[in-house]
Amino acid sequence: MLNYRAYLPALVLLLGCGFVWNARSQRAVPLAAPLQGILEDVPGYRIQDQKLSDDERRVAGMNNYVARVYWRDSTPVFTTFVSYYERQTQGRTIHSPRNCLPGAGWQILSAGEERVTAGGTSYLLNRDVIKNGAATAVVYYWYQGRGRVVANEYRVKWNLLRDAAFAGHTEEALVRVVVPVAPSRSHDPADATRALAEASAFGADIAARLTQEVNRVLPQA
Repeated sequence: MLNYRAYLPALVLLLGCGFVWNARSQRAVPLAAPLQGILEDVPGYRIQDQKLSDDERRVAGMNNYVARVYWRDSTPVFTTFVSYYERQTQGRTIHSPRNCLPGAGWQILSAGEERVTAGGTSYLLNRDVIKNGAATAVVYYWYQGRGRVVANEYRVKWNLLRDAAFAGHTEEALVRVVVPVAPSRSHDPADATRALAEASAFGADIAARLTQEVNRVLPQA
């Protein structure tokens, strides 16, 4: 019986060569609708757009993005970030939040995955708990494009190499939701556990809605 695993390194190398060879011939695929239409009106919330600096945008390499804070009264309840790449080439690919968050001062306390359901479809998303000083937050993020919603970053890279080599297009979005965890007013661990569970459940609801909102503006595979 053939040992197919022995051929995996050669296959990965082949796809990598195909990615490099085909990078210049990849077609840029524009959005079907503006990113600004994503969650642009949420009843009960005041929405504030955020802007990246020119350096931040240059390093990230995206073609377009939308970043927002959703306020209720004077409290920021959650933030969203969607960046879109019309095509990905060497040096211009999506950066994982797990690489970027520590650089912004956040410590990752736990990292895992969680399943959400939207529009009758189940999606597996990344779910991290992060901390910066006294602040704790829950982060959901995933990669969406070319007909897929993917959490696993190895699978994302595999899909990128394969589609670059054989399909000639690599458009994709990074989608992220951050929900601050309400600070506990007591030293009771049960209160902290409850606040984390509430933030997680709320973030999952927003993330599920975002999968549908983002799908609406992405080009259809």
